[in-house]
Amino acid sequence: MRLPVIRLALPAFTLAGLAALVWSLVEHGGPAPVASAAPAPAPPGQPFFHPVNEQGLPAVDERKERRRQLVSNYQLADHTYCSYRDGSQYPTGSRPMSENADQNTPNAPVTEMNPMRLQGGGADRSVQLQTSQSRVYMAASEAVAFSLRAVDAAGQVRPLVITRAVAQGITYKGTRQTPQVSIAFADDGGGADPVPNDGAFAGVLAPAQTGLAGFKGTIRTQVSYNVNGKNGVVAFDVIYTPELPAVWTGQIREAVENGSLDFYLKAEVRMPGRYIVSGRVDDTRGRPFALLTFNDVLGPGPNELRLTMFGKLMRDQDAALPLTLRDVDGYLLKENTDPDRALMPRLEGKVFTSKKHPLEGFSDAEWQSEERTRYLTEFARDLKLASGELQAFDPGQPLPPSECGQKPLAR
Repeated sequence: MRLPVIRLALPAFTLAGLAALVWSLVEHGGPAPVASAAPAPAPPGQPFFHPVNEQGLPAVDERKERRRQLVSNYQLADHTYCSYRDGSQYPTGSRPMSENADQNTPNAPVTEMNPMRLQGGGADRSVQLQTSQSRVYMAASEAVAFSLRAVDAAGQVRPLVITRAVAQGITYKGTRQTPQVSIAFADDGGGADPVPNDGAFAGVLAPAQTGLAGFKGTIRTQVSYNVNGKNGVVAFDVIYTPELPAVWTGQIREAVENGSLDFYLKAEVRMPGRYIVSGRVDDTRGRPFALLTFNDVLGPGPNELRLTMFGKLMRDQDAALPLTLRDVDGYLLKENTDPDRALMPRLEGKVFTSKKHPLEGFSDAEWQSEERTRYLTEFARDLKLASGELQAFDPGQPLPPSECGQKPLAR
């Protein structure tokens, strides 16, 4: 007689779970904790890992990478074309003052504040030395003013005593030493010192009136002083040229020519060569407006130097006329020598004020030259090539925005 088979309903275990249960019963005499459920498998069609190439590195989407390169090429060509077109719409001799802020006030003193430099080396940071000099480059007939004052960490003036101040030309090894010239510093409200007894001591160097009259190059003025019983030293450098290559006659005229406003300055040239002359222009609101530059070769004798206020620059920036020409400086450029220039006497402050011309009478056309046309043609060719490659690769997508602010001419 066959006995019936008795089937027990036992819970299903994984091999790992069953092994854990048996081990728990043997060791502890009780059931082991039930393990947490395994994570659900990923949906069909979603791989666990990114595709890899033969080297085991993530595979690159070649089409996506190629489009990225073409977009980068197009953007570079567009930036080159647009930035050059915008930057060259005015001539190099007539530029917005906003591009040349460092040249707006060429005759402003050079001021610094540094820890007191001790004689023999080191510094005393509890004392700050305020210094200024009226200029760095000097023509033959010019003088330079120096000043210094000591303050503590709280900004309070500390008593300062000048013990020695000597100017001497810096020479190279093997050349003859130049004379030393003593400079008097005072805090009496006279000469270069505007306020008496304020703790600021000032002195003046006029090389043409000293033994340095014939020296050409860097003149260093070394000032020794004492603060709080400690000896300090500070140096001032200027670049001096003893010859006058050209002088201004004082005659200036204006003319409206080719849609721009020209200032003509007369000069008597003693040394022919290439001259660089700069002038600053303010509009009637007192706004620093433009930096004008002359760069050309002049022959000996009477010459007229033209500084051009470009018409489109006035129109684009809404110049308020009349315009004032101020702070004109110039020099003869010299090659293979130090210093590399011979300075003309500077014209400080207001030099000339134009008539009140109507702004509409000036041209709004961009500056043109053979060089500009050549560069724009070349850059436009590069842009057209880059845009054509990108459109051929992905004709359904528009080109990225142009930096020109409009549809690029190259397309």
